[in-house]
Amino acid sequence: MTATAFTAKDVAELRARTGAGMMDCKKALDEARGNMDSAIELLRKKGMARADKRTDRQASEGQIALIVAPDGQSGTLVEVNSETDFVGRNDEFVAFSRAVAEHVAQDDNVNGVVHVGAGGELLDARWHTDGSRTVGEVVKGMSARTGENVVLRRVARFTTDGVIGTYLHHNGKVAVLVELGGATGAAAIATARSVAEHIAAGVPAVPVAVSRDQVPPELIDRERRIFEEQARASGKPDNIIARMVDGRIAKFYGEVVLMEQPWVRDDSRTIGQLLKDAGAGAAVRRFARFQMGEA
Repeated sequence: MTATAFTAKDVAELRARTGAGMMDCKKALDEARGNMDSAIELLRKKGMARADKRTDRQASEGQIALIVAPDGQSGTLVEVNSETDFVGRNDEFVAFSRAVAEHVAQDDNVNGVVHVGAGGELLDARWHTDGSRTVGEVVKGMSARTGENVVLRRVARFTTDGVIGTYLHHNGKVAVLVELGGATGAAAIATARSVAEHIAAGVPAVPVAVSRDQVPPELIDRERRIFEEQARASGKPDNIIARMVDGRIAKFYGEVVLMEQPWVRDDSRTIGQLLKDAGAGAAVRRFARFQMGEA
């Protein structure tokens, strides 16, 4: 990629994702030869940007539908995209999104989060109420009725011997599934719901993992490079820099690891401490957070 292989739209996106000035964004893209991720890292090393506000942003509308089984031990999320909010809020589109969720809820082949998009086994599956059509054909039929490109973007389905916690924002744009293992009953369900609500809020950040050992190593490596560069700019000796970087990494873990995050409703307690309300042995096994237009 050449140094000029970026557009004004790329500069605007970089500015939106980092909060840096327009000229700084242009210089960073030029230095990074148009690579967006490298440009973000360059700006952060120079102290010109905060952490990336948003990744894989999509200009999409639609609905996120949520279904929970009556026994509370399985839950399903689906994100169905339309081109406009007008179509996405239409009663027929809302009902269609729920029908897709009902289909996925019955598909034992789905376990966890599945990105669908334009292809995949899920689209080839037979529609649950009409075996003569596939899921893909049903989605195309909705495109024909609305006159817009309708996409089944991603789905999530959790089953458990514990409980499922859920949250769905009133506008259908944010939803969360949480699997809480090691506990059942009303207290476990209430705790799982509180954790789902916390994850939906995204405070202090949207968690990337349940525990430290699940955080992608490449993410920590990237943050360490940025912190080291920033610390060296201060002119401190190497032994002081090492301690500064370790401190920043520890703080970063506290921001992105679910168990270490301060609970959004009571920041004197972490989510790990909140889990004690569900009983001994209770543990979050996994979670899925869907926000319209984001990965």
